[in-house]
Order: sequence, then C-alpha cells, then structure tokens
Amino acid sequence: MNGRDEYILVIPAYNESATIREVVQGALRHFDTVIVVDDGSSDDTLEKLLDLPVTLRQHPENLGKAASLWNGMQVALKLGAKGIVTMDGDGQHDPTDLPRLLMAAQIHPDRLVIGSRLWNRDAIPKARYRANRFANFWIAWASGQAIEDSQSGFRVYPAQLIRLCQFKLSRDRSFVFESEIIIEAARHKFLCAFQPVQTTYPKNARPSHFRPVKDIVRITRMVFWRLFIRGFFLPGLWRSLSGNQSLKPRKTLDVC
Repeated sequence: MNGRDEYILVIPAYNESATIREVVQGALRHFDTVIVVDDGSSDDTLEKLLDLPVTLRQHPENLGKAASLWNGMQVALKLGAKGIVTMDGDGQHDPTDLPRLLMAAQIHPDRLVIGSRLWNRDAIPKARYRANRFANFWIAWASGQAIEDSQSGFRVYPAQLIRLCQFKLSRDRSFVFESEIIIEAARHKFLCAFQPVQTTYPKNARPSHFRPVKDIVRITRMVFWRLFIRGFFLPGLWRSLSGNQSLKPRKTLDVC
C-alpha cells in the first residue's frame, strides 16, 4: 500500500512563482491528487500550474496561510481523503521525503505526523531555530507531549482529526494555526509523531512569510490563553519535560 489513492496533498501558495512548479512536479510522483490553493498571489504562481494535473483553488485576495490550508483540507475531505498531507510551495520541503511521511502515517494512523527539521541545526537560520525551540516548549506544555518541531508545515493529518477541529481563521493568525492544531489534536487524543526530513532554503525562493519575533509572540499568546483556561495544566508540563510519549519517533519512524 503506497497511499496514492488514500492520501491527498495540499499545498498553500502565495507568490511562489519561482518554485511552485518544481515542487508540484515532485509531489505528483507520489500522489494521484494534489490540491494547490493560491492565496491571492500577485505573480504568476497559478499560471505556472495550468498544464499540470492538479486541483486548483484560488482566493480572490490574500487570506493567509491558515485559510489556504484549511480550505484545501476541506476540498480533500470532500474528495474522500483518508489522510491529508501538507507541504509548503517555496521549495523548503523535499518531495523525496514524502514516502517516509506516508509510511509513518500508515503505521500510525491515529497520529499527527510532522516532518522534523531540527535534527539538522546547521540547515536552519539561527533566528528561526531559536524561535522554533521557544515555541516548542510552550506547545509541548499545552499539548502534554514532547515536541520536536512545532513549526514544520510538512505534515500528515488524519482526516478524522480535521473533521473534529474548528478554528477562527484570520490573516494575522496564519502561523498560529499550525501550532494551535497540535494542541487541539491532543485534546482529541491525537498525539504527534515526528519523522526526520530534510530542509532547504532555495536561493530563488521568495522571502519567508514567517516573522520569528511577531509570529512567535502571537503563538505564545495563544498558548498562554489555552494554559490559563486549563489552570496552567501542570500534568502537561511534566509530560512535555519528561518526554512521555508512547511512541519514540526517531527510532520507530526512521523508515526507508
């Protein structure tokens, strides 16, 4: 079983003209159905894909990454996806890692599988690495589990998890969404599993939309509120610090 007909790939895209075609062509080697959501791009992102066998959706204006992901996920659910894979359109995620993520998801269908990049510290800009580690601490506490990489958008979501979740989406919360859904998943008893993946920063890619200071502040504010309404959830802090997961992600998920 390779998952081609059970898993659907969603790629959010905003001004990704330089990289999107190569990303999608790589993804099509592993998926029968690829959904690209163009988030009101001002360049020719959409035109780069018109001759490829992909499902295209376009926002009339820029709504943010969260809306692009969520709307693409809803399309995938309507198409009958068993699981929904997400990756970025800027070339940071290597399509050759997709089989590893799919195998991990098939072995552990009740997990939110996340491609972990932090094992290769030298490949990540220092400011982003520090911001990610800071966010990991808070999200691990709020979700009650050890977290290796909370900011990676290279993921496999069980379809049932997406059906259970509800979110308030707004443009200024675009990078909050992928953190909040980890916490929401844990609330619904879907823990995380982490599969090491490669990450690259193509020279021809547009500048990252992620702002380490501003977005981490927003993420921390969201997490703090969730902790506050749960009485600061001290058992979650203990589990996050002790690494108390029934699945040991590196050993179990380092598949070929």
